[in-house]
Amino acid sequence: MSKINKFKQLEENSRMAELGGGEERINKQHAAGRKTARERLIDLLDPNTFAEIDKFVTHRTTDFDMDKQKFLGDGVVSGYGKIDGRLVYVFAQDFTVFGGSLSRANADKIVKIMDLAMKMGAPVIGLNDSGGARIQEGVESLGGYADIFYRNVMSSGVIPQISAILGPCAGGAVYSPAITDFIMMVKDTSYMFVTGPDVIKTVTHEEVTKEDLGGAMTHNSKSGVAHLLADDDEQAMMMIRELMSFLPSNNMEDPPVKVCTDNIYREDESLDSIVPDDPNKPYDMHEIISKVVDDHHFFEVQQYYAKNIIIGFARLNGKPVGIVANQPAVLAGVLDIDSSIKAARFVRFCDAFNIPIITFEDVPGFLPGTTQEFGGIIKHGAKLLYAFAEATVPKITVITRKAYGGAYDVMSSKHIGADMNFAFPTAEIAVMGPEGAVNIIYKNKLNEADRQAAIDDYRNTFASPYKAAALGYIDEIIYPRQTRAKLIQALEMTQSKAKSNPPKKHGNIPL
Repeated sequence: MSKINKFKQLEENSRMAELGGGEERINKQHAAGRKTARERLIDLLDPNTFAEIDKFVTHRTTDFDMDKQKFLGDGVVSGYGKIDGRLVYVFAQDFTVFGGSLSRANADKIVKIMDLAMKMGAPVIGLNDSGGARIQEGVESLGGYADIFYRNVMSSGVIPQISAILGPCAGGAVYSPAITDFIMMVKDTSYMFVTGPDVIKTVTHEEVTKEDLGGAMTHNSKSGVAHLLADDDEQAMMMIRELMSFLPSNNMEDPPVKVCTDNIYREDESLDSIVPDDPNKPYDMHEIISKVVDDHHFFEVQQYYAKNIIIGFARLNGKPVGIVANQPAVLAGVLDIDSSIKAARFVRFCDAFNIPIITFEDVPGFLPGTTQEFGGIIKHGAKLLYAFAEATVPKITVITRKAYGGAYDVMSSKHIGADMNFAFPTAEIAVMGPEGAVNIIYKNKLNEADRQAAIDDYRNTFASPYKAAALGYIDEIIYPRQTRAKLIQALEMTQSKAKSNPPKKHGNIPL
């Protein structure tokens, strides 16, 4: 074969690989409001940085006449590229080839990418659009999944792993994303379930639509499985790019610093009046967060789930921070099972990747009731306590109003290792609210006038930050308008923090 023909063969093979399952299936994908695997990678990565690996791999199955149906690339596009100039490894499942189902061959492609990512210390981003295991391959496909799961676990806490669910993912196709750090879903086009609606109807006789069972809003608001929600494939890729801007490439690096053009001494007078005088009146904690962080920009995570706690990323003086904040506008900011789990996982992520944690606290305690107790609030609340205590990154806490009972301890208090603890003058740090405390102390022995006097006395003595400040549990009582400058100053002070926990294989977090 002449050199020209060899070049032509390469050109033709490349064209075939890039066609995936063919024009007809590509058109069907577009008609369903979804982009193809390659189009998604173009949106995700910096222009002209994608380098494809294993472009011509094909499956090796002969059963069920599969040897007569082969597609170059075999249903997954894999390789590496850059986001904002930083190396990332990517794989994108191609739904136009066997419904994106996983074969032994394309599992090997994904495994190769994950192994390279660990060697080079770079993030892995998986664009999932798969019907699960390729049934024709049987246990070989299952083995491929298990090889991927194993690498997900070994990579956890070493390199960031991000999953986008961009189509109907079922069975094994949802367990790999579940181990990764962040899961992105897309409205109306992406689904996740272990078993689909048809199987459920057969086994339990429940009738449920795939949207209600495993749609993007279901997993973002009800189950908490997903972390981010996009309107379409393109927005999903943009959000992943933005998320990456807060994260280091691996656990040995610091997160990327941006030039800060926002005045670090900027004061916002309105902060002084955000917290209402009436302790039972709600306010929106988002207002405090956005007024304090660089350019008023807060990248919220899991914003539709357990809204009584807020988590997400922001920058202070150009440096990424993770923010955990009680939300008094929802359930009075109380801690419950869902909010404890949501915040605990986020705290552990930040700790694994050297991202300082800022905590804004206004918490009246844990949610009472049989639903919570039977659901295990004790062990789930303990997860948050465990996560904060275990974290060795800089930890800075601001008490804006209530810090009652065990919830005061749990929310990154001085006693579990916070480096700097600030309080607004409106802070109330006590075992419980004044009314409840007086009822217990005096057991209803007081007349109404004396009772009111006792309540006022308790409020003045305990429901203020000064008792805690006198004991050194609060480092400084600050003017709310100065929160930004105080946080930046504290972050600078803690940036050389060196702390390590006792040597051990790993702790036994209450799961």
